[in-house]
Amino acid sequence: MSKVDTAWLRMDTESNLMMIVGVWFIRPGITLEALRERVQERLLQYGRFRQKVVEDALGAHWVEDDQFDIAHHVLVESLHPKRGQSLQAALQARVGALAAQPLNPARPLWQFQLIENMDGQSALIARIHHCIADGIALIAVMLSITDGGKPPPKRRQQPRDDQDWLADALLKPITDLTIKAIGVAGAGMAKSVDMVMHQEHPLDSSLHAARLGYQAVSDVASFALMSDDSHTRLKGKPGSVKRVAWDDALPLDAVKAVGKGLNASVNDVLLSCVAGAIGRYLQDKGESVEGKEIRAMVPVNLRPLEKAYQLGNRFGLVPLVLPIGIENPVERLYAVRARMQELKGSFQPVLAFGLLSVAGLLIKPVQHAMLNIFAKKATAVMTNVPGPAEALKFCGSTVERVMFWVPQSGDIGMGVSILTYAGNVQFGLITDSKLCPDPEAIIERFAPEFNKLLMLALMLPWGDDAEG
Repeated sequence: MSKVDTAWLRMDTESNLMMIVGVWFIRPGITLEALRERVQERLLQYGRFRQKVVEDALGAHWVEDDQFDIAHHVLVESLHPKRGQSLQAALQARVGALAAQPLNPARPLWQFQLIENMDGQSALIARIHHCIADGIALIAVMLSITDGGKPPPKRRQQPRDDQDWLADALLKPITDLTIKAIGVAGAGMAKSVDMVMHQEHPLDSSLHAARLGYQAVSDVASFALMSDDSHTRLKGKPGSVKRVAWDDALPLDAVKAVGKGLNASVNDVLLSCVAGAIGRYLQDKGESVEGKEIRAMVPVNLRPLEKAYQLGNRFGLVPLVLPIGIENPVERLYAVRARMQELKGSFQPVLAFGLLSVAGLLIKPVQHAMLNIFAKKATAVMTNVPGPAEALKFCGSTVERVMFWVPQSGDIGMGVSILTYAGNVQFGLITDSKLCPDPEAIIERFAPEFNKLLMLALMLPWGDDAEG
């Protein structure tokens, strides 16, 4: 196992398990038999999903599970809502419970839970340990198991180690296509990396690697010197109980229209709404947010998308500032836009690889202390992922909605997920019950914040004769 993946393996704590959790809503509902057949036929073509982890003094290793039984990994259950509880609320409670339930370390570190009898549909809850793969790789995996999905190449599914990734992804130009898919760092990241890779006089890979390592160390220092995040009720020592919530999706076309009208990107609009919803939530709890900003650590993909089948973790992190203390929605939008511009051209996304490579070699207490740097500097982990433009098919049924969350490391107690899928934008939260027992109260403020921007955009002059 690579050093980076080993770091994710060892990062589990009682408060935060390093699992990526996702939910598919499938209509009409599918059967357990059909699901197991599809998993057997498609998912198990990826060797990692048949392998368990064995640790020894030298590190961690992937080992074929001779006792593999699909019945341990693909299960079925029905929801039984409490009196007055909706099916969605019961499902959210179940997802929260599973997000805090460890996977069996004696088996391959993944599990699918099929929820039957949900008003004519099924919900598929997926839990996959982060040491298997990062979010971008797992999206490729999920696409491959849908109807008509492309299977992974049979040979060389995983690089041998971290050095392979350095040579493959950092010592060669990162394509503009890959960077655009990030949706955060922009093409400026590709330019800055390209400048490092293409010196006037060619150097060997080891010197390039040394320079990149020095840059990573420098970025670690800059993170360490960064001021701690604003204190709010959302920061503190998390417990071991999770809460999950998601909203009704927004039409992507409406978000694009608002962005065009206000001269901002789709990401700017959505992140401004997230900042507004969190700020309003804190105000309603009696907390002053005037002048406050919070940071969210945003994963940034650093691998060519055509090699996502290799699994493992190949991403960096950038600290995104959310101006929760700005009341005016347009002023807040432009503040977010300015922050996003600051990230372009940054070399910081290579930080995670260097930091986690080192952390994977350390004993757990030192590793946790090292990685808690992020917890002091940030309030949340946030993902913003563009999904398929058309609804997917799975076992002959339609995947109507998709949601997923990445784990929060250290003492970070909130995960924010934004996913575009089938023409809609889905916003979701996973929170620690001690720090935020009611994530639905933040979720329900997201659409009103968007509607403020929508109303303002509609009031702007439109058409060729707008100046007349």
